[in-house]
Amino acid sequence: MVIHSLEAFQRAPCVEGVVLVVPPDRLDEWTIDRLRELGIDKAWAVAGGGASRQESVWRGLQLLGETGEVVVHDAARPLVTPALIERTFEMLSRAPGAITAIPVTDTLKEVASEEVLQTVAREALVSVQTPQAFRLEVLKRAHLRALQDGFAGTDDASLLERLGEPVLVVESDRYNIKVTYPEDLAFAEFLMSSRSRP
Repeated sequence: MVIHSLEAFQRAPCVEGVVLVVPPDRLDEWTIDRLRELGIDKAWAVAGGGASRQESVWRGLQLLGETGEVVVHDAARPLVTPALIERTFEMLSRAPGAITAIPVTDTLKEVASEEVLQTVAREALVSVQTPQAFRLEVLKRAHLRALQDGFAGTDDASLLERLGEPVLVVESDRYNIKVTYPEDLAFAEFLMSSRSRP
């Protein structure tokens, strides 16, 4: 899954370099030399991750400069495309942050102790994905403030939101699925094989 994600970033014209964050005990497996052998010529650095997703992103950000743009992606979404990365990155001309998302199509219910409390209006709701793109200085400032405040967000965009920074939404590809359960992996493999067919 990591390689599939990296290959999309390798092919995206907006991407100049890649910083890969991996569990600290896997640093020996994911070296710059190995990544380049696998065709990831844009590999800049590999960092050891932290105890949370947020801490892992922060550690990766420490290897970048103070200005520019950054696209954050979870390798758990191996079907990301260069086109989606580009569309997300392009939104940074209009705002300091951009996320990929798809409209919610299921009926949503608020539940407590197995009892339905109410039906939640879904018209203004989206299901958020990665990639997410940011102006680097804004994302670093948001991470630093979250660290100081002891705030844990579920994604990087939430760190900007709490500072009042605007975040725009790019409609994602429904095939940009997240591999969470074993059956997700089987579905992702099927989609990958479908893509490679003539």
